Amino acid sequence: MAEDLTRTARAEAQALSETDNVDDMYLTFAIGGEEYGVGIGGVTEIVGMQRIMSVPDVPAYIRGVINLRGKVIPLMDVRLRFGMAERAYDERTVIIVLDVADAPVGLIVDGVSEVLDIAPSQIDRPGQFGRSTKTAVMGLARVGDRVTILLDAEVLVGDGDLALPAEMVV
Repeated sequence: MAEDLTRTARAEAQALSETDNVDDMYLTFAIGGEEYGVGIGGVTEIVGMQRIMSVPDVPAYIRGVINLRGKVIPLMDVRLRFGMAERAYDERTVIIVLDVADAPVGLIVDGVSEVLDIAPSQIDRPGQFGRSTKTAVMGLARVGDRVTILLDAEVLVGDGDLALPAEMVV
C-alpha cells in the first residue's frame, strides 16, 4: 500500500513538473527572416493551408475564416499584421490554431520551426520600443547565438479585429 502511494506521489510530482515545463515551452515559427514564438500551452494544433472564406469589412491582415471540423476559425496573417510585404502561400505556409480567451484563432505563418524550452532567465523584456501602447512582443529570447521574438497571443489577436458576429459561429 505504501509503495502504491509512493508511486502515485512520484507520478503526480512528475506530472506537476511536466506542467511547469509547459510554461517555458514555445512553438517557434518563421515570418520573413525572423524567428517568432508563442507559448505552447495555447497551441491546439497546426494545420496546412486550406480554402479561406473571406469576410467583408475586416482589416487586410484578417484573411477570413476556415471551417475546421465544424468550427469556424478566424485567420490572421501574422506577416500582414506586422506590416510586412504580402507573400504567396506555399507548401511550408501553415496555420497555427491557438486557444485565446476560450476561442479558437488561426495564425498564418511562413513555416513552423521547432518547440523550444526557454527558461525565464533567457528572456529579456522588450521595453516599450518608444510606443505608449501595449505591444504584442512579450520578450526577446536568447537561444544560442540567435534571438527569438516571443509574442503574447492575447495582445496579438486581442484588439477585437478577430471577433465574429454571433450568427457566423458554428
